Amino acid sequence: MNGDRDSGGGPERPAGAPSQEPAPKAVPAVDSRLIVREEGLRGYVGEFRRKMRSGELGSLPVVVAIAVIWTVFGSLDSTFLSAQNLSDLSQQIVGTGMIAVGIVFVLLLGEIDLSVGSVSGLCAAIFAVLNVLNGMNEWLALLVAVAGGAAVGLIHGFFFAKVGVPAFVVTLAGNLFWNGLMLQVLGTSGTVNIPSESIVAKLYSTIFHSPATAYVAAGVGVGLFLLASLQDARRRQAAHVPFRPFGEIVLRTVVIAAIAFVAAYILNQYQGLPLPLLIFLILLVLLDFVLRRTRYGRQIFAVGGNIEGARRAGISVPFVRMSVFTVSGTMAAIGGLFLAGQIQSASQTSGGGNLLMNVIAAAVIGGTSLFGGRGSVWSALLGALVIGSIQSGMNIMGVSNAVQFMITGAVLLAAVVVDSLSRRSQKAAGRA
Repeated sequence: MNGDRDSGGGPERPAGAPSQEPAPKAVPAVDSRLIVREEGLRGYVGEFRRKMRSGELGSLPVVVAIAVIWTVFGSLDSTFLSAQNLSDLSQQIVGTGMIAVGIVFVLLLGEIDLSVGSVSGLCAAIFAVLNVLNGMNEWLALLVAVAGGAAVGLIHGFFFAKVGVPAFVVTLAGNLFWNGLMLQVLGTSGTVNIPSESIVAKLYSTIFHSPATAYVAAGVGVGLFLLASLQDARRRQAAHVPFRPFGEIVLRTVVIAAIAFVAAYILNQYQGLPLPLLIFLILLVLLDFVLRRTRYGRQIFAVGGNIEGARRAGISVPFVRMSVFTVSGTMAAIGGLFLAGQIQSASQTSGGGNLLMNVIAAAVIGGTSLFGGRGSVWSALLGALVIGSIQSGMNIMGVSNAVQFMITGAVLLAAVVVDSLSRRSQKAAGRA
């Protein structure tokens, strides 16, 4: 009977036969940036909550830490937030920050460099002996010192990448060896004073007193950020991949502009824009471009995230490792020269004390993961600012060095704990 057939008049389907109905189509995953773009402010709020739940904290913890530190010390002593103290702070963190940048590169591989302190002292001693004691042209002596740091890093990278000695052992041995070589270079005097008119001293002490210089530098920086953001958005749009909407680019530019011009205003309230701070920021911009916009930078993140996967993708892991330690040695040399310019001397204590712990702490506190594959050169700036702010505030309050060491250690431990919990949350959310 007709009632035994389906309503469409087609043939009956035998019992137990597989269904001919098409399977439901899989819903493709939607990039979160597309959701943000389509939902506007609601999308941004939702994206922020998702990142917090999944452990993608970014620079938020260190920014909050800086705000808390400045609020506490500013309330205890108004001198801390004075233009003079903040200007001095911006100069004092440069040497440590420069060395910390090299540590960031090494940490991105999930490794460590324990030699940067002694390398910085050795390169400062090389410059002082060549220029002051032997009369070599100061620019040539500067280049020789920086090249010496690069050569030391290359040696470390060779033993690590080619010979297979763990980076911890290589750089620990290097820490002892290069410190001994520094003492040998300095000779029996033990200390070489650097004249105030020397290029190294001038690089640290020069300040642009004209208010226009600071504002022009801020304007140029903001303009370059806006142009780079727009170019990146156009490139991604042409490739038909998610890109930042124009409104978000404008908002981010406004925030950057507010920070830059407020900083310029504060610096102008004292003496003006310090040259070492300007050099530090320029280097950060250049190295950030290398890490985020070049093939080499992507290779570093790939090796740090999954070394076996990087090998199978055709990346030369030994080259990446050697080059990263070369960068670390070079930045240690540059940082050591700025530290020598700060105290206008190279001595047996150069690169010693708590310098090594401070630069490692700066990189980690700033947000670079100890486990590799996640971080930014801006971590060096943020971390150095945290450590420098703590030291400056406690010096103003008359706190002893013993307490300063304990507090800095506690902050470092807190940063590592946050990093570990963040990785655990990302693994639970399937994003690690």
